Amino acid sequence: MLELKNIRKTFHKGRESVVAVDDVSLEIRQGEILGLVGESGCGKSTLSRIIMQLLLPDSGSVILGGTDLTALPRREIRQHRLDFQMVFQDPYASLNPRLTVFSTLAEALQQRHPQLKANALRERVANLLETTGLSPRLMQRYPHEFSGGQRQRIAIARALAPDPRIIIADEPVSALDVSIQSQILNLLRRLQRDLGLTMLFISHDLAVVRYLADRIAVMHRGKIIERGEAEEVFSQPQQAYTRQLLAAVPMLPAAASQI
Repeated sequence: MLELKNIRKTFHKGRESVVAVDDVSLEIRQGEILGLVGESGCGKSTLSRIIMQLLLPDSGSVILGGTDLTALPRREIRQHRLDFQMVFQDPYASLNPRLTVFSTLAEALQQRHPQLKANALRERVANLLETTGLSPRLMQRYPHEFSGGQRQRIAIARALAPDPRIIIADEPVSALDVSIQSQILNLLRRLQRDLGLTMLFISHDLAVVRYLADRIAVMHRGKIIERGEAEEVFSQPQQAYTRQLLAAVPMLPAAASQI
């Protein structure tokens, strides 16, 4: 579904240069969740923005469904962006406070389905809310009227609205309470199971990634230093840095082990 080939990105400030992403290659298969894990500053978020074409790499390719996005003219990127949607860390900051939930989701739906109007549009919005565990009766409320966990459900619904090929989730539970984290993780697992969701899930927390991801890639100082099946990486880490991450992160509470 998604292939990254030799992605490199350097930031320049005065005479100093920082290599944020250093020759990264990854593959994400259709219907799987790939967990990308590493400490803050390792290059995870920079890589996600390159995938979204919000940043251009210095070199390398981002290939989505056989199309090399990095080779396209910028004017063509917008129409392809419907195929890859993002869920951000702070759901309140990512939602327009002046729009109701209905307006937010309707706008996202009509990007892909401009023919949807009136009752048909309202029905699709209601279905999205139910899919993400919210009542359709809430669709006329504004973001400030919801809890953090509810807002993240709205953000996930918005990401699903244009029927994307892949979702990039950048630390989507790190700003939430632990009990709410488990609810959102369970929701994402259910969406993968029911919708065949393909996702790049980015986190600094290996325990969270282990619970959700099919495979794990560990990033350190801009490079992928270890990758493999989730349980394999977790039970038999090959790199010292991966072992340090495992030693530093507490396990998820028992509540997160149930769907």
